[in-house]
Amino acid sequence: MELKDKILAILDKIRPALQTDGGDVEFVELTADNVVKVRLQGACKGCPMSQMTLKQGIEKFLLKEIPEIKAVESAE
Repeated sequence: MELKDKILAILDKIRPALQTDGGDVEFVELTADNVVKVRLQGACKGCPMSQMTLKQGIEKFLLKEIPEIKAVESAE
């Protein structure tokens, strides 16, 4: 399985938790140095807690599942 496919599968696992709060996450790109770029959507987009959701939620989960990933950053 390609790294991008693994990332998409993990995001699909995270997505329902975001959707219960009216938000969502969109995969944008995987950089050459294994940084995942995502875009938060819906209620997550303008939420003051979005940076924490990104780092403590999405990034933490992705790094645990896919050690090759260096970081998760917002594409906005």
